[in-house]
Amino acid sequence: MSTSAHSPAKSVTPTAAAVREGGQVTDQLVEANSTYAEDFRDPGMDARPVLQVAIVACMDARLDLHAALGLELGDCHTIRNAGGVVTDDVIRSLTISQRALGTRSIVLIHHTGCGLESITEEFRQELEREVGQRPVWAVEAYTDADQDVRQSMQRVRTSPFLLHTDDVRGFVFDVTTGLLREIQPAS
Repeated sequence: MSTSAHSPAKSVTPTAAAVREGGQVTDQLVEANSTYAEDFRDPGMDARPVLQVAIVACMDARLDLHAALGLELGDCHTIRNAGGVVTDDVIRSLTISQRALGTRSIVLIHHTGCGLESITEEFRQELEREVGQRPVWAVEAYTDADQDVRQSMQRVRTSPFLLHTDDVRGFVFDVTTGLLREIQPAS
């Protein structure tokens, strides 16, 4: 693992009132950045991840991927979205990660209790009714995290744009225990 070139950011815990006010949360984040920058020094690295790995995971705030996987600054590329689902945009990011920045391994991480398990594709119709325009993207909701990890692994393995599809592994992270459970690809 690489060595971090700076101290970890100080935690920013906005008050409930600040969260309700919206912009105040952003103000607190900007203030925290000023504090962070006081002790920051250029780590002297480029954008190529030390471990040559790209991780695709859910955007859920309960997933602290660096802590859970023992990673340091510069170790990996992290691509996050709702559900950690491999979409066209994830393939785009993985393609750039591999072809321009040298990654070889891909790790996919879904998790227990994901919000995508509680919504349906009807969400798109609701948005269309509300705003008068249908989203061009699919929600990619699922009810079986294991199966969705398998589907995401298949999307990666069959993409013509990716150079390295031999080291693709998928997991479900348990938000109550912190453990990863590996999912075997579809046979």
